Amino acid sequence: MSDGVFVTGTGTEVGKTAVAAALARTATADGRRVAVFKPAVSGLGGEGEPDHALLRRAAGSRQSDDEIAPYRYRPPVSPHLGAALAGEAIDPARLRAAARAAAQGSDRLVVEGVGGFLVPLTLGYLIRDFARDLGLPVVIASAPGLGTINHTLLTVESVRATGLELTAVVLTPWPSQPTEVERSNREAIERLGGVGVATLPRLELSEPSTWPQLELGAADRSRADARR
Repeated sequence: MSDGVFVTGTGTEVGKTAVAAALARTATADGRRVAVFKPAVSGLGGEGEPDHALLRRAAGSRQSDDEIAPYRYRPPVSPHLGAALAGEAIDPARLRAAARAAAQGSDRLVVEGVGGFLVPLTLGYLIRDFARDLGLPVVIASAPGLGTINHTLLTVESVRATGLELTAVVLTPWPSQPTEVERSNREAIERLGGVGVATLPRLELSEPSTWPQLELGAADRSRADARR
């Protein structure tokens, strides 16, 4: 598989799509051919641009909906339930093959998970298992506010227990003037998790040209500082 990254999160609505889109956009700006992938999308009945469409736009990709997200459901539910409501079952082999097909011909593959790291695609196959099958380095998206230390460190432990490389944690949306709590949360995650923590401000999703570059090298430097 090509160079890539797997973006997971501490739960739902914690900025996974924003982080994945920013990483795709950053790689594209560096001149790389970027492919994107998300095993399942739910909540298509809601407002706003679907996750897979935003990822495609961020990467400048010509992939079809099926090539980016093989399973798509209208209700905002866990993928295994969305599949059951649609009268089907998610096939892990199909997901693995589709992700590998997306990577062919690209320089970088950006994969976004669904919900948190232990969300079931089926009741016997979790996002964790799919990430392990792909073997890509993992980035964790997390909220910066109260409660994030516990949620993030639990996810850090889960990723490492799976045997995957943890590249960084990204706190988003990071405010222009972070509070004492938010600054303390970032420091605590760095020190207790032994992981670099990058930040990403709220993105204007309709204007990718305004997005900042998401460089995870800065997070690596933060991790080194945290261990001193």
